[in-house]
This record gives sequence, C-alpha cells and structure tokens, in this order.
Amino acid sequence: QVQLVESGGGLVQPGGSLRLSCAASGFTFSNYRMNWYRQAPGKERELVAFITNAGGSKYYADSVKGRFTISRDNAKNTVYLQMNNLKLEDTAVYYCNVRVGGMDYWGKGTLVTVSS
Repeated sequence: QVQLVESGGGLVQPGGSLRLSCAASGFTFSNYRMNWYRQAPGKERELVAFITNAGGSKYYADSVKGRFTISRDNAKNTVYLQMNNLKLEDTAVYYCNVRVGGMDYWGKGTLVTVSS
C-alpha cells in the first residue's frame, strides 16, 4: 500500500528556513512524479511544486519561485522541499502527493507556521 509520511514542519520567523521531507513506500518511487501541496487556513489546497521521476524537470508555483527548492533522493525514496525566506503567507499544512494507477495518495501533512 502506498504510504507518504511528511516531516520537518514547525514554527519559524519570517525570513527563516525549513526543510520538509516526505518518505514514500509501497510503490516504485523512482517511476513517479512527486508533488508538494499546501493548504492554508480557509483556503483551497494548492500545488506548490513538483519534480519528475528522475528529477529532470521541476515546477514551482509563482508564489514560491526563487524561495523554495524541490529535490528527491530515489535511493532513499524521499522527496524534499527546501523553503527559504519564508513569509507569513507560507503558513499552511504541507502535503506530499503522488498519483499511482490513476489514484491520488496523500500524506497526513506537516504544519508550517511562519510567525514573528
């Protein structure tokens, strides 16, 4: 069964950094694009970034471009999201996502709170 477990969230001041991790299991990780989404209070879930299976292509939402970096380690079945220069509006629950066999799988999320 597909499992995704996020970690690395926490409380950080504006301008600070965090690194999120998502450990994946139950599927051939190196075959799939991996996605990071976030959901802020009272808002819809939005795609933040994705990385293709071999890491050759990456996408970033305009709101995080230049501040966030997605990466993956296929030997460790893990995808990362390095978040720098965090802003108040980055406060959200961050979710790891993969689509396998036409089905979307989600982790439970990790909370990132940016506050002074």
